[in-house]
Amino acid sequence: MAAPHRPTARRIALGHELRELRKQARLSLQEAVQGLTFSDTKLQRVETGLQDLRSASDLRTLLTRYGVTDEEEVDRLVASQREAASREWWMHDATELTSGMPRFLGIEAAAQEIRAYNPTLVFGLLQTDAYARTRHENAKFIDETTSEFVDHSVRVRMRRKEALTRDEDPLRLWAVLYEPALRYIVGDADLMREQYDEIAKLAALDNVTVQVLPQAMRGYLFAHNFTILILGDTMPTTIQVDTPFGTSSISDKRREVGRFSRQFEALSRSALPPEDTPKFLHQLSREIAE
Repeated sequence: MAAPHRPTARRIALGHELRELRKQARLSLQEAVQGLTFSDTKLQRVETGLQDLRSASDLRTLLTRYGVTDEEEVDRLVASQREAASREWWMHDATELTSGMPRFLGIEAAAQEIRAYNPTLVFGLLQTDAYARTRHENAKFIDETTSEFVDHSVRVRMRRKEALTRDEDPLRLWAVLYEPALRYIVGDADLMREQYDEIAKLAALDNVTVQVLPQAMRGYLFAHNFTILILGDTMPTTIQVDTPFGTSSISDKRREVGRFSRQFEALSRSALPPEDTPKFLHQLSREIAE
């Protein structure tokens, strides 16, 4: 599979670049949009990648105010703006996604590398179809969702997972799984053995690293799952944490990114080395079969 078309990556990169240009011009958000047809709130959303700036004319006006006069540079940014306005593959079913999910999917699609810690469940991009479907089915009554929602959620997850195995520029993944996440039985023994085999298969890829954090370990432990999305040199690293309300909390603030990065480093140091993961999974398969 070829590397995907990434409108959101363009949108985030363009927004980040526009924010830096505005700061270099020493303009506030309010000063930058003075006399234009959109508000400072919209410009803020553009700068954070939440919204695209559809008008090339508005973009050119902003660039003039920011002191960008080189025509080749202007044309490059306008081309980025045009691509950023394209729709992502999941947007035609956006109403089936939980709150905050469309934004997270866009950032995930833009990521070059993901670092994830999961203490209670197998990380989403490592899940099999059966594991993901059973998890959603178990939560249907609690979350008051429909069979259509379950089908759509599983399809989206399996499509996202393809980023790990695409031919060109596959997504790099480093996942730390706490032992209870692997011992929690979803479905039956056959389903779990299939899930363990899937993790081992993916962990054998050059772009995937999976570590197991033993339950008997002593040292730093964090109770909630989180994901660090590394978007490259021109875009800010972003962290995502699930909330108890079924939504995602997302931030690219340096202080928060630094805190979660230190958490991940501490957890990975306490985890078993990656080469021990297949043996650990094989032992779990033997135990669950008994």
